[in-house]
Amino acid sequence: MMKAGSCMDVDKLQELVQWLTKAAHDLSSARCLSRAKPPINDTAVYHCQQAAEKALKAYLLLMGHSVYKTHLLLPLVEQCMEFDPLFSVLRDAAEILTPYATTFRYPGELMEPLVEDVAEALDLGQLVFGFVLSRMPVEVKQRVDFVDND
Repeated sequence: MMKAGSCMDVDKLQELVQWLTKAAHDLSSARCLSRAKPPINDTAVYHCQQAAEKALKAYLLLMGHSVYKTHLLLPLVEQCMEFDPLFSVLRDAAEILTPYATTFRYPGELMEPLVEDVAEALDLGQLVFGFVLSRMPVEVKQRVDFVDND
């Protein structure tokens, strides 16, 4: 892993910042949607899953691993574990968040997640994002665009 303060290729730095900024924006969107009157919980949990997915892909890019299109978080966590075994703490979060990529996105039997599921998804999305961000070089962390909507 790169050391804090290391010099990084400008293109790679920009790509990592973009992935993590998109993840941060997904978390911000999820919080806003869950607080709307009335709350828009189906879309909120989707954005929690998206935040985790983008953060994990950013870590894989940092490590020089190519990323592919998938909404399945557990395989992404397992790929991250190849570089840092501590990613194993995210396995449960990955299993809980993965279905939110599609479960509530289309009409069907399940239209809305439970309020407690939304709260859990927000916590887990933030957990994954924070875990990944803590492993990023300083020059990446300093450039991620956060939205303060608390």
